[in-house]
Amino acid sequence: MNCPKCNSDLLPDARFCGSCGFQLQNSSPHFIQQPQSFGQQSNQQQGQQIKHQNQQSQNLGGAFRFDDDGRGQGRGYSWEIQHEGSFALAVVNLQAEQSISAEAGAMVSMSANVDLHSELKGGVFGAFKRAVGGESAFVSTFTSRGGAGEVTLAPGAPGDVAGIEMNNQTFMVQSSSYLAGDTNLQVETRFGGAKSWLGGEGLFLLQVNGSGLLLVSSFGAIHRKTLRAGERYVVDTGHLVAWEGQMPYELRKAAKSGFFRSFLSGEGLVAEFSGPGELLIQTRNLRAFAGLLKPFFPSQSGSSGFKIDM
Repeated sequence: MNCPKCNSDLLPDARFCGSCGFQLQNSSPHFIQQPQSFGQQSNQQQGQQIKHQNQQSQNLGGAFRFDDDGRGQGRGYSWEIQHEGSFALAVVNLQAEQSISAEAGAMVSMSANVDLHSELKGGVFGAFKRAVGGESAFVSTFTSRGGAGEVTLAPGAPGDVAGIEMNNQTFMVQSSSYLAGDTNLQVETRFGGAKSWLGGEGLFLLQVNGSGLLLVSSFGAIHRKTLRAGERYVVDTGHLVAWEGQMPYELRKAAKSGFFRSFLSGEGLVAEFSGPGELLIQTRNLRAFAGLLKPFFPSQSGSSGFKIDM
């Protein structure tokens, strides 16, 4: 059988396409078959075809366990992304005495039996690192008491929410994109390098380790990009959401020919990644959007910008 997205040949029992990374739902031995030509293929031809497909799968990095259907199961909870797109909402259904952690201020609503506890995660020093990295010093933990309960979560800016089911993995997340996660996950603030400050994205990133649900948010929609081994890809730093922790990257000017041309292009610093691995990219840049609105607000000198009469 061929991939429904790119029409490439698929291996038996394949869970994803080796060419484009498309994750197959309900993959099974009878669902995926070897393609047949008009004539009977020789054993040698079939062997070469399978070898080529195996090489394709090996060249593809271990991708995020990214839930395309927007729902899943965790340790004592189930979750679903509703109203996907510009105003997404994460709905987490907790079993009795089960918990989920979230960024302070992310809660939209919750059942009356859900207990909210906020604390300085990692002690005073850990809270200080989070605050310096642009995150709230406090982390909220929601626990359902005496029975099942519901918690709904959303980011502050319009945009999408994505669920990543981690399996003993490490992901790097832009600090503004972390929304919530399994209480089993370890979330640490890491130094992003001096150039990250110049790139306008802050000096720190969040490193998330372990197994369990990770919810990330974006400004705009979330675009997935899968890189093969050795493949290089460039992303504007203002559009990064998350990426696999093993992926090497370097920050550089957008135009290799010089800083002046990078400035004229409207781009500052970009991140150049090397595969294999997967990136989550947001389709809009919050900083650029704020720049578009700036002329409509009063300046600090007291003079007004454009006035809109209603």
